[in-house]
Amino acid sequence: MTIINTLLSNLNYGTIFFLMLLESTVIPVPSELVVAPATYHAAGGNLSFWLVILFATIGADCGATINYVAAYYLGRPIVYKFANSKWGKMCLLNQEKVEKAEKYFDNHGAVATITGRLVIGIRHLISIPAGLAKMNYWRFLLYTTIGAGAWHIILGALGWYLHSIVPENELNTTIEEYSEYIKFIILGLVALALIYFIIKKNVTKRG
Repeated sequence: MTIINTLLSNLNYGTIFFLMLLESTVIPVPSELVVAPATYHAAGGNLSFWLVILFATIGADCGATINYVAAYYLGRPIVYKFANSKWGKMCLLNQEKVEKAEKYFDNHGAVATITGRLVIGIRHLISIPAGLAKMNYWRFLLYTTIGAGAWHIILGALGWYLHSIVPENELNTTIEEYSEYIKFIILGLVALALIYFIIKKNVTKRG
């Protein structure tokens, strides 16, 4: 974790990409402490807001693709075996978490690849059930990009806003305090996304 902490303290487009790649696999990297601080610095003129969002989202796409490909080709027994292994536990992973992600995917279908990116505890694992279900990769990538991009914009907006009211040495603590508000925003977005896809599905059936 020392390496990750070093990267977190030296945010640039390369480290943002790499940290978000890790976050979208099974490595416990808190995206809140990557994207929000990066756009905090962007507000000060050190980085570009939209390039932060772009590199974070590309990184998330690459990390999610690693999970997807591994699940697609290795299958459920090996995925669960890894989740229950010493290495899985070092990544704060277990079978219960993977099963929770699978259940979410089964309940919501392919759209879960979008909405799941906004759900804490599901976000970095939703690509695993997508791979196990052998979801079309390009559809998976599109949905992942939409979901990850939306999440990063929320975090990015928070970081940009905090630049004008919070000193840098209090930034991470303040981000954690705002996490409760973020959860409500996320729940609203997930609900809107689900309503949209349900309506779209019904309209398509009638057509």
